[in-house]
Parts: sequence; C-alpha cells; structure tokens
Amino acid sequence: MDLDTIVSTQFAAAVLAMIAVTGTIFSLVMPLLSRDTLKSRMKSVALERDQMRARERARLQAGQGDAKAALRNQPKAQMKSLVDRLNLKEMLSDENTIQNLRMAGYRGSAPLYYFLTARIALPLVIFVFATFYAFVIMPDTLPAFSKLCFCIAFAGVGAFAPNIYLKNKIDKRKLIIQRAWPDALDLMLICVESGMSIEEGFKRVAEEVGVQSVELAEELTLTTAELSYLSDRRIAYENLAKRTGVDGVKNVMMALIQAERYGTPIGTALRTMADDTREQRMQLAEQKAASLPPKLTVPMIMFFLPVLFLIIMGPAVIQVIETFSE
Repeated sequence: MDLDTIVSTQFAAAVLAMIAVTGTIFSLVMPLLSRDTLKSRMKSVALERDQMRARERARLQAGQGDAKAALRNQPKAQMKSLVDRLNLKEMLSDENTIQNLRMAGYRGSAPLYYFLTARIALPLVIFVFATFYAFVIMPDTLPAFSKLCFCIAFAGVGAFAPNIYLKNKIDKRKLIIQRAWPDALDLMLICVESGMSIEEGFKRVAEEVGVQSVELAEELTLTTAELSYLSDRRIAYENLAKRTGVDGVKNVMMALIQAERYGTPIGTALRTMADDTREQRMQLAEQKAASLPPKLTVPMIMFFLPVLFLIIMGPAVIQVIETFSE
C-alpha cells in the first residue's frame, strides 16, 4: 500500500465505513454478552464494609490515625511514584476532583492516581501519534508550522479528554440513580412504616432496587455500612448525598437529618418527600412531553415533508411531462 492510497479520500471513506460497521456490531452484540454484575458489586461492597469496620476498630484501639485500611486496591508503584515525584496531586487535583471521582463511582486512592496519570500521559501519546501522522503520512505540501499547530491542538484535546470522560460518567450515573430513586424512596417508606429501622430499610431497598439500578443499590449498601460504625449518623447521610449528587437524594437526606435532630417521625418525613418526588417525576414527564413538538419540527421538515410533497406532486408532475412531450 503506497502513500497516495493512504491519503486518498476513498481510503478515508473505507476506514470510516469500517469504523461505523464495527461500532454498529459492537453496540448490538455487547448487550447480549454483558453479565449481571449486581452480585459481584454487592459482594465488593460487603467486603468494603467489613474493611471499614476493621479500620474503625483499629483506629479506636490505637487511639490515633495510624491504622489505614484501603477500601480499594492501591495504585501501581510506578504510577504512584510518578504522580508523587511530579507533585501532580497538588497541581492537577483538589477536593472537587476527589468528589467528582466519588460521584462517578470511583472510590479509594487508586482512581485518583489513574486519573492524574491519564491527564499527563494521554496528551503526550496523542501528540506522538499526531506528529507521526502529520510529518509522515500527510502530504508535504502543507507547511511544517501548520502541521505543528495541528499536533498541538490534538494534544490539547487529549488534556481535556479525562475530564470530559469523567463528566459524562457522572451525568450518566446521576441519571440512572435519579430514575430509580422515586421507587427506592417508596420502598424505603414501606420498610420504615412496617417497623424496620432505617439501616434495615436501606439494606432491604438495596436488595430490591439492584435490578433497576446497581449504582443506587451500591450506594445504599455503603450507607448502611457507614451507619453501622460512624458515631454521627448525619455524616453517613451527607456522604450519600455527596456521592450521588442527585437533588432528590440530597433533599431526602436533609429531611432524615432534621427528623433525627428534632425527634420527628422518620416515616412522616419519608412520606412527604416521597409525595414531592412523585410530583417532580410527573412534572418532568409532562415537561418532556411538552418539548416533543419543537424537537419534531426539524425532522419533519427534513424527512417527512419532502416525501409527502413527492407523493402528492409526483403524479401531477408526471402528467405535465407526458402532456408536453406529446
């Protein structure tokens, strides 16, 4: 394969067609091959709960914060050494970065090191590939300065790629939790009014809602673990609200904190919040239904109306052409 074939438009079209076909096959086959990860994730959360309890007991026995038990696997030694040597944790991360990782479902120290390493390594890798493509494959008619700007631009995109991926992961996870939260709140209300404690209610709801949302079930199970060992229950409620980032969860957790502080019945607070959540879900559905006509205007103009005009005007145009051709 020569250079002219690689830079030709036919070759680019073939590559794009191959990528499109591969993506279509991947999107159709992957749902069939995906496994149910609910049991494995619940098992990991249970192990995480035991580790947190062991850490808390060790801390209380030692009387100081020397006992540090990791909830997740530690990062690789080379990656940790690179991040610590370049002082990337202070340069590229803050409390918001750690909080965003938790909202995306990544807990522990290892995801932070992976994220910081990706922010440094990905631009370099993209710059190397862009340089190879610009100065080896692209034609020599383009000036070297334009090629260099092309490479720097692609490297800049690589610098923001981890943040974009993290934001998309957070939005997707929040949407899944937001859709499953009203049903989980109704189940929690039933559990509390039947005489269960709030810890048992969280545990039971996590088992039931796992079919609909594994993410929400994992967070509720982790909250159950925190409620079992934290001295202040308010911290466990606030941690759940921070990890999910969903407004409905924040409102319910605030109501639970106030109910325990002032001694009001938890069932009453949950019932009020459940009614508000159902109303919000109904309003959201009505809002989506009301926004359909404007969204359908452009597709109708581009796809439906030309076909409709062709069907209506086609016979008349054919008759006019036959009349003038005689």
